[in-house]
Amino acid sequence: MNGQVLFTALVLAVGLERAAELVVSHRNAASSLARGGVESGRGHYPFMVVLHTGLLAGALVEVWVRRPEAVPVLAWTMLVLVAAAQALRWWCIATLGRQWNTRVIVVPGAPRVTGGPYRRLPHPNYVAVVVEGLALPLVHSAWVTAVVFTVLNGFLLATRIRAEDAALARLA
Repeated sequence: MNGQVLFTALVLAVGLERAAELVVSHRNAASSLARGGVESGRGHYPFMVVLHTGLLAGALVEVWVRRPEAVPVLAWTMLVLVAAAQALRWWCIATLGRQWNTRVIVVPGAPRVTGGPYRRLPHPNYVAVVVEGLALPLVHSAWVTAVVFTVLNGFLLATRIRAEDAALARLA
């Protein structure tokens, strides 16, 4: 099997993982809203959806159109980082439990989570996003997608983290 096909399978697997996240997210968001949760930062959410979809689509288009040569040592290193990012993301999801979703929804009176990866980092899920956004395309040397996603994601995360920090500050 050639590298492009294997890379496509990887991207599709990540896409399926993202679909699983959305199932969990929708369930948890509905639960949070039913418990009086307040959503913040709605304006940037559609851009986040487009950007994350663009990461997957862009990586595939770049690999199939530009046809970069996969560099084995880079591919394996980036594959390990992709796996580590997925593990960190699901650790965040497990730690936050019903409070985790892809939106910024804070339930008044809910305790702020400080365990798991949140013990060391204020926004560990975004570390996973940054690592995955850079590493996934580089598994097959799709550096254009990696750079474009990383730059745009930096701007988006600056907005997202401000919105999330402001919402969480209201818990205290």
